[in-house]
Amino acid sequence: MEKVKCLIIGGGPAGYTAAIYASRASLSPVLYEGMEPGGQLMTTTVVENYPGFPEGVEAFPLMDGMKKQAARFGADIRRGTVAETDLSARPFRVKIDNGTGIEAESLIIATGATARYLGLPSEAEYRGRGVSACATCDGFFYRKKTVAVVGGGDTACEEATYLAGLCKKVYMIVRRDVLRASVAMQEKVRAMENIEILWNCNTQEVLGDGEKVTGVRLLRKDGTVFDVELDGFFLAIGHHPVTEVFSRWIETDAEGYIVTDGKSSRTNVEGVFAAGDVQDPRYRQAVTAAASGCKAALDAERFLKQK
Repeated sequence: MEKVKCLIIGGGPAGYTAAIYASRASLSPVLYEGMEPGGQLMTTTVVENYPGFPEGVEAFPLMDGMKKQAARFGADIRRGTVAETDLSARPFRVKIDNGTGIEAESLIIATGATARYLGLPSEAEYRGRGVSACATCDGFFYRKKTVAVVGGGDTACEEATYLAGLCKKVYMIVRRDVLRASVAMQEKVRAMENIEILWNCNTQEVLGDGEKVTGVRLLRKDGTVFDVELDGFFLAIGHHPVTEVFSRWIETDAEGYIVTDGKSSRTNVEGVFAAGDVQDPRYRQAVTAAASGCKAALDAERFLKQK
């Protein structure tokens, strides 16, 4: 059984930043990157809103730079996912999918949250080429263009109103005849003249020319099939935090996001910390994830010093 001071699970901005700070604090962290090294950011191409890059930066070099920076300070970065956990007592016991067993004095969970998609082959084909699950991340690319947002809840309304400030036209594709969003959010949507709601519609197919999205094919409840020309197609039907392997031990909210103590990264289990989108249902940005990774490493350092 391998013994480590600080084990970090997750290879996105939160995990890599936690590894940078933990390494510099001489915690000799071991980081497992999980299924998607680089995290959700890798589903986009150019990141326009990460501080320090006035011309924007491609997602892969940004994440690869964080990874190399962590490795430079001594982080042991490995491929693999967590298969089992026992967080009933310290040291925490974690089994990796390759059979490796680890005993950790502290644990940072940075497994992120995956966007919910419709599951269409065409949607997957154009992901990152017109299909996005983050208006704040990618909306800038569609200035004065036409886009659609799928969903009828608060998140969809927030995404639509944000995009309406950038885009020429925003369609909301809503499968029911009402919005599920709060009254306040519905009023914001209706106040935007360039938002049009397509009621009782389900997406049949995302249309494209082989390079980028060109439109969407919709099926109305009455059986009518019609196409809408688009430049961008945004999903706003929720996110799924990757917490299943920890849920027996770690307190989560109704949606599965890890609950942390106040403004700290502490969870209900002493010595276990959470960072990034796995504990953030609201902002879900690379910069906020990186900041929370810093907090988690500092919290872990203080915890280990006290012990």
